[in-house]
Amino acid sequence: MLKNRLIAVIIIRDGKVVQSEKFQHTNVIHYDAYHAVESFNRWSVDEIILLNVSKEKSSQEEFLSIVKRVSKTCFVPLAVGGFIDSIEYGSRIIKNGADKIVINSLWFNDVTIVRKLANKFGSQCIVASIDIKNTDFGDKVFINRGEYNIEKELGYWSEYCEKNGAGEILFNNIDYDGNRKGYDLESIKKITQQVSIPVIAFGGVFTWKHLLEGFEFGADAVAAANIFHYKEMATKQARRFLLKNNVSLRDI
Repeated sequence: MLKNRLIAVIIIRDGKVVQSEKFQHTNVIHYDAYHAVESFNRWSVDEIILLNVSKEKSSQEEFLSIVKRVSKTCFVPLAVGGFIDSIEYGSRIIKNGADKIVINSLWFNDVTIVRKLANKFGSQCIVASIDIKNTDFGDKVFINRGEYNIEKELGYWSEYCEKNGAGEILFNNIDYDGNRKGYDLESIKKITQQVSIPVIAFGGVFTWKHLLEGFEFGADAVAAANIFHYKEMATKQARRFLLKNNVSLRDI
């Protein structure tokens, strides 16, 4: 039986670690991502996700240098995303130490490139990042850092990503992001009922109970960003709580 996972997300904007609230990234938490990764290594998360949310594509090279540096001291699987728009850049991320690549807009802009990356590295290395937001016509999938509505339903888009090379889904509801009220549980339940690949719940965690709820609604892994930066030894506390509540995590 596969173990569930506890994942720390580190959000990078212009080289700095930032807090996320409805995809706005104004508050700086760390000025050096290396120190954030170092902390999570000590606190024994199961995986780290590193996301580049900078506004400009020109941030690719600086971000790549961050990936290269932090990967040297990252002792858990490292998934990396942001501005992956070509086979060449996706390959460079893997070459510079990432175990997986996280892809969002490319599923819509040029899915052929995603398929080629999946063929090159294996679907287990491809994480589909799916973000939704409430609109007047229901919840719709958004890309490009939550700025562009592609007019697709969550269930359809989840299946589409799975069919085109995704080995895993990272799900976030932009309206829940940073709101401290927990995950969008009904959407998590919907995804897990429609795909056979692992689903990572993300966005809105403020208590350890929120993490537990993610698992109870079908997520294979639970992820958080803001809360892990602001509480001392946070991931160890979270892990103890989840193990106490019979979640099948790696015991450390």
